[in-house]
Amino acid sequence: MPLETTTDSELQLQRLAAEEKSRKKWLLVQPVSNTSMMVDSGTVSMPLNLLMVATLAGELFDITFIDERLGDRVPQDLSAYDVVAITSRTLNATKAYAIADRAKAQGKIVLLGGVHPTMLHDEATAHATSVVYGEIESVWTELATDIILGNMKPVYRASTLKPMTSMRRPNFGYAMQTKNAKRYSSRIPILATKGCPVGCNFCTTPTIYGKNYRYREIDFVLDEMRYHQERLGKEKVNFSFMDDNISFRPKYFTELLEGMAKLNVRWNANISMNFLHKPEIAELAGRSGCDLMSIGFESLNPETLKSVHKGSNRLDNYETVVSNLHNNGVAIQGYFMFGFDNDSEESFQLTYDFILQNRIEFPVFSLVTPFPGTPYYDEMKPRLRHFDWDKYDTYHYMFEPKGITTETFLRNFVKLQQEVYKPRAIMKRMQGKPLNWVWLANIMMNRFTSKLKPEIYL
Repeated sequence: MPLETTTDSELQLQRLAAEEKSRKKWLLVQPVSNTSMMVDSGTVSMPLNLLMVATLAGELFDITFIDERLGDRVPQDLSAYDVVAITSRTLNATKAYAIADRAKAQGKIVLLGGVHPTMLHDEATAHATSVVYGEIESVWTELATDIILGNMKPVYRASTLKPMTSMRRPNFGYAMQTKNAKRYSSRIPILATKGCPVGCNFCTTPTIYGKNYRYREIDFVLDEMRYHQERLGKEKVNFSFMDDNISFRPKYFTELLEGMAKLNVRWNANISMNFLHKPEIAELAGRSGCDLMSIGFESLNPETLKSVHKGSNRLDNYETVVSNLHNNGVAIQGYFMFGFDNDSEESFQLTYDFILQNRIEFPVFSLVTPFPGTPYYDEMKPRLRHFDWDKYDTYHYMFEPKGITTETFLRNFVKLQQEVYKPRAIMKRMQGKPLNWVWLANIMMNRFTSKLKPEIYL
């Protein structure tokens, strides 16, 4: 492990914290979304980023952790807290702002962070004492010092991002204190890398985590896995990598998987297709315990892939990638986006045929959503139907594609989902596959899609 030197500013923070007569009290909030779709329903993932904030802040401050998605509620009276820190995505920004406004009115130090406040920090500053731009680790010393001194800045933005070698192992105890913790997924979130140099024009990652690709030492990641095995008293622990592009550096990725193959864990991840066409990579993934990979196929139209700068997706590799993974017992959660200007009625049929022919286990369909702060948002802003952040959930209709009318588009979008999740189609896709949670997900999607109507997307 590389030795880290303590900076003068870090020493000052330690002195200030030691001089405090009592530790300041923080309330950390994961808001629930207001969307009508299945975003925060059922089992939810532990909010890894907020847990990392709790772990970091918990060294100096007293922490109370609330996750509204579980049914926990933020108290109306916030007199017990000095700092209220809220994370936000676009789809729950309205809810986050309401909590922030209430806390601010009660004289609290209010911190807003996460994707939406970073992408629209000018908007977010109206609701907060301070906005944390991007990741909190890279501004922590300055932020914590100012909180102790009571001298806050409107925005905390790092000039350089810290290497991941200094990343602490998150303390899951903060999330497990609530009586509703049983609603958390049994899959443990874990992080190996940050950043993505690809630069898809609809993606927020380069702004949040930078275009530089940072990664933790492999031994750190494996040690964290062993820690959870010991904590839970079993080898077969299920992990979900929260990385945006874990496979970007092939050498790092393959060395990590070789290490995981010795641990007997199970895992899943979001992954790009840039080298999954190589059979040896899929073989290693299967051998290391991967049971599912989430892949953004996005579209079967090469012009669409080109227009969004999705260079890692090559249509001539799609079937090879699927076959390689299936041959090694790895299931696929396939993401498909609709609403691009190149879409037509044929787009829906091509997608249906691809899913059925290639037996994609868990297809996920979304509508093109230009998220604020991205180049795609700036490009599409004149055509957007509304700016209601509650509907920025990838399940609401943002604009009319040039090649197809709204009525025709939504009718086909609903029909595709219903056809893919009909019992006959599920059996064709899943026949012979292990009886696990993916089967259950398909049954739930059959019930959900059968009730869909075009107007719910408006």
